[in-house]
Amino acid sequence: MSTVLSDIVRHKREEIAAARERTSEEQLRQQIETASPVRDFRAALEQGQPGLIAEVKKASPSAGVIRADFDPLEIAQSYEAAGAQCLSVLTDEHFFQGHLDFLRQIRAVVNLPVMRKEFILDRYQILEARAAGADCVLLIAECLSADELSDLHNFAGELGMQTLIELYDPENLPQVVATGTRLVGINNRDLRTFDTSLEHTFRLMPEIPSDVLLVSESGIRTHSDIQELSNAGVGGVLVGESLMRQPDIDHAVRQLMHGAAE
Repeated sequence: MSTVLSDIVRHKREEIAAARERTSEEQLRQQIETASPVRDFRAALEQGQPGLIAEVKKASPSAGVIRADFDPLEIAQSYEAAGAQCLSVLTDEHFFQGHLDFLRQIRAVVNLPVMRKEFILDRYQILEARAAGADCVLLIAECLSADELSDLHNFAGELGMQTLIELYDPENLPQVVATGTRLVGINNRDLRTFDTSLEHTFRLMPEIPSDVLLVSESGIRTHSDIQELSNAGVGGVLVGESLMRQPDIDHAVRQLMHGAAE
């Protein structure tokens, strides 16, 4: 790792240590006992062609503030009304201006499965996610060793959750597939440089097992992009920035997925 990604990981380890001081694992497990039942993230995605994971995202290190009038609940409800299959909620505070409370609040008012979008390095964060109501967590191969990736995937499963395991580097694909995850994301954005190319999905997808639902992430902006990905056999797309920049999110989702407002 280097540059932006390594900075994020370094800061994240400090955040995890501080969070443990505030709330113990035992307290999180007690919260999980009363959390809403887990929703099936993959099954929901399979309802779309491709399925849309719409992202609630205020800012990013590369773009700065993406949406100044940021109301996470209103955005999530607009996504649901427009036909998104699942939601992704950024919970990183320092780099993306997100918060775990956004996920907790959103999960209480929508009927869609919700994923915690975070730089997850530790089982503690998965406990946090389930306590907040998350149905799925993102794991990033570039942040984790093969053993860590497998352990975190399995731990999420023990809590009834699914994992979307994301990679950019082709050499990480074997360890991703070895976890047995049924959801693999190809990030079209190199998190070390933030360079983005949709072609990255097409280069890597022949190596993805046929029983895995493939999600293309980042750089998806137009209905033509959706058509191209769908025609290639991509099962899902994760879209955030291009939707969050639009004044009318409901219209933007329909335009992206169907080519015109419905």
